[in-house]
Amino acid sequence: MHLMNADLHCHSNVSDGTLSPEEVAARAHRNGVELWSLTDHDEIGGQARAQAAAQALGMGYLTGSEISVTFAGKTVHIVGLGFDATDAALMQGLADTRGGRERRARDMAADLARVGIPNAFEGALKYVGNPDLISRTHFARYMVEIGVCAEPHEVFRRYLTEGKPGFVEHRWAKLADAVRWITEAGGIAVVAHPGRYDFTPNEEYALFTEFKGHGGRGVEVVTGSHTVAEYAKYADLAIEFDLLASRGSDFHDPSESHTDLGTLPDLPGKLTPVWEALSERIVRA
Repeated sequence: MHLMNADLHCHSNVSDGTLSPEEVAARAHRNGVELWSLTDHDEIGGQARAQAAAQALGMGYLTGSEISVTFAGKTVHIVGLGFDATDAALMQGLADTRGGRERRARDMAADLARVGIPNAFEGALKYVGNPDLISRTHFARYMVEIGVCAEPHEVFRRYLTEGKPGFVEHRWAKLADAVRWITEAGGIAVVAHPGRYDFTPNEEYALFTEFKGHGGRGVEVVTGSHTVAEYAKYADLAIEFDLLASRGSDFHDPSESHTDLGTLPDLPGKLTPVWEALSERIVRA
């Protein structure tokens, strides 16, 4: 059953994507996206541009951001959709979350230097410009540039992940805080790509129980990093926890991303799409 070609998870060069908000909007439109959200990491600086571009192209638009939180010792991402992008508490929370990125990045660079990869902080910074937004993805692009690895996915197999050179743990926002910032700004909090976290069954159950308890209302079921089996698994979990279902490519770059904007299969028809609960928050042309 075709519901809607909604892509509610992607990134621009305001965070760790490579295209401008306007370029991401144009690509989404070319690929048939009807409802779009730009969800840059811990950042809403591209929202006005993204919304204007969506309106000019005739796409519906929901405000968005992907917030990094620490849960059970791991980084988990919570997507916020349909919030007021001028909400003061949300803006301050995101600024605080971004604040530790430069310090972490310098520690990552120092660790990479110890294994023979010098100047990684300066190299990564070329790809983002703002130390407050620097991420592992920018390090990966630099390491490909200088020939350490052939492509970014190889970087993440050999470096920058737990137990590998360049990994530095960072304490992000608390789950409760991220959900509160989103919901008090009028939006809906969604667990992003849950299949990526490598939790035990008990840890995953605890994540969803706590998330729901704090007022979280959605989960990404169909997303670029999920397998077909995970579509089914998280569809069932959405029903079990009475959560709305979301859909998003997690697009970052035309050559790096496994899944392009607007190319995912439909949500399973037994689920309630998150955009139905946000119909009044959708900005239309």
